[in-house]
Amino acid sequence: MHIHALDAYRSKASLVHRLDARVKLVLAVGFIVSTALTPDGAWLAYALLAGLALGVIAASRLGAGFVLRRSLVALPFALAAVTVMFTTGGEALLAVRVFGGDLSITDAGLARFVGILLKSWLSVQAAVVLTASTPFPDLLRAMRSLRLPKVLVAVIGFAYRYIFVIADEVTRMMRARAARSGTLSLPKGGTLSVDRRPGGSVFWRARVTGGMAGSLFLRSIERSERIYDAMVARGYDGEVRVLRHPTLQLGDVLVALLFALVLALIQLLARLI
Repeated sequence: MHIHALDAYRSKASLVHRLDARVKLVLAVGFIVSTALTPDGAWLAYALLAGLALGVIAASRLGAGFVLRRSLVALPFALAAVTVMFTTGGEALLAVRVFGGDLSITDAGLARFVGILLKSWLSVQAAVVLTASTPFPDLLRAMRSLRLPKVLVAVIGFAYRYIFVIADEVTRMMRARAARSGTLSLPKGGTLSVDRRPGGSVFWRARVTGGMAGSLFLRSIERSERIYDAMVARGYDGEVRVLRHPTLQLGDVLVALLFALVLALIQLLARLI
């Protein structure tokens, strides 16, 4: 597996791509925070946030289908909040009898659940646009420029860079397991052949999978120790260094101020209506 298989960045000639990475990071976090602070039932505010997100997607030229497909990953996790429909007080809309008891879906609970779905979906859209329009090294430099702890930035950087190494290791282990677990089969024609599908019972599969997980854990620790020793020998101290620090342009500042003003007006509107 090559690193580009996991690289979310997509090079485009767009306004969003040309923005400074620090501005994009701050605006993405501001959009997520603003979305999370939107009150339940403020549907006009949610519609405006969705329109703002679609406008940014259009300006980034990434394609609405690309961003929306990737943002759907948030929906299964948001379904974990389905219990709020039954536990939030309010007027009952629907009663369901479960195990001899009644569970009522309330209007306030339904509004909160739909709000959680929308917040998760819109927030992931902002993260997708950020990562798809900004090279990962630029994001790391932006984090350090915004005074995030260097240990946190280093952990994020290594996790991103070496996850494909672990995935490649898993692929090789699975290929080796398949090569060593073929079973002999005798079809009706009488010709002896090898069934290359992994054989064995469920317990055998569980034992082999557990052994593979343990081996992968040990290999990952050994690899991390070798990498750390090599980097320390080359003077690494956890700091992200660049030859040239980019400067903020007037256009970046104006875009940031305009975006922040729009978010503030949406929040004000959500609390007045």
